[in-house]
Amino acid sequence: MKLAFHDEFVPSVVTGRGVVDVSDIVREIPHTGPGDLMNGLIARFDAYRDRLETRAADGPAVPLDQVRLRPPLPRPGAIDCMAVNYMEDGTLSEKPPRNGFHKTPGAIIGPGDTMVLPDVPATIFEGEAELALVIGRRAWQVSEGDAMSHVFGYTNFIDGSARGLPPDRNVFFQVKSRATFAPIGPWIVTADEIDDPQDLDVRLWVNDELKQDFNTSDMAHRIPEIIAWLSSIHVLEPGDLVATGTNHRGLSAFQDGDRIRLQIARIGTLKISVSDALGRTWARETRLDRANQGHATPTPQLTGKHAPESG
Repeated sequence: MKLAFHDEFVPSVVTGRGVVDVSDIVREIPHTGPGDLMNGLIARFDAYRDRLETRAADGPAVPLDQVRLRPPLPRPGAIDCMAVNYMEDGTLSEKPPRNGFHKTPGAIIGPGDTMVLPDVPATIFEGEAELALVIGRRAWQVSEGDAMSHVFGYTNFIDGSARGLPPDRNVFFQVKSRATFAPIGPWIVTADEIDDPQDLDVRLWVNDELKQDFNTSDMAHRIPEIIAWLSSIHVLEPGDLVATGTNHRGLSAFQDGDRIRLQIARIGTLKISVSDALGRTWARETRLDRANQGHATPTPQLTGKHAPESG
C-alpha cells in the first residue's frame, strides 16, 4: 500500500487508478495536524488496514496529475541519518565505523517543493540520494533478528548538506538541519510491498543528467544492524524516519534552478527543485570526477557571493 497526503494534506492511498481520499476512515485517530495523524495511523495500522484496502479498491480516485502530493510524513518525531554507510562501489577496503546524526524534522519538504540554499559560506551544497525507513513499532534495544519487524515502510529521502561551514568541528547541525534540507516522498510504501530492501537501485538525476547510480546492496551496515544500533541509543517511535546513507561518489553541486529527480526501485520518484537567490555556481563534476583528476575535495565554487576569489 502507498500512503500519501495530497492537496491540503488530505490523507490518501495511491493506487494504479490515482489518489483515493481516506480522510473519513482515519479522522477518528487523535491528532492536531497531518503530522501526528500519519504517525497515529502508522502506530494503529493493523486496525485500519482492511478498511484502507477496501477503499483503495472501490473508492473514487483522482488522477495523480490532478493533485499536489505533499510530504507523506510531515512531522516525524525524529530523523536519524546514517553517515558514511556505503562501501562506495566496493572501493573501501573495510567497513567504516557506524556513525549517524540527527536532522531536524522541521527540514521536511515534499514532492514538487523547493530546496532553498541559504546565504552561508558553504564550500558546496549537495543532496544525497537515500533510502529511508519509516518506523512502525516502538523499538528500544531490539536485536538484529527482530529489527525488521519494526519497519513500517520506505520512502525516498534527499539529505541536503551545506558543506564546509565554519568554525571547524561545529559541523552536522548547521550543515544538515537547514530549512528545506530533508525532501521526502512521494509516498510511503508499506514494507510488505518490498521483498528485499537490500537490493534496490537508487538513481538521482540533476537536470536529467544521471549523477548517482547505486544499489542498496552496497550498504556497509545493513538495515537490521542500523535499527539495532539506533535503538540502543534512543527509543524509535512509530513515524520516526531513518535515512540509511548514500554512495558519495556521484555527489555533485546543487545550485539555482536545478531540477532534481530521485528514483528508488519499487518505491517511486521524488521530484524537487533548487533555488539560490545568490545565483552561485559550481562545476557540474561529481566527487568521482574530482577523484579521477587527483583532487581530494569537492569542486570549488566558481562564481557568486562567498566564492574564494570574492574574498
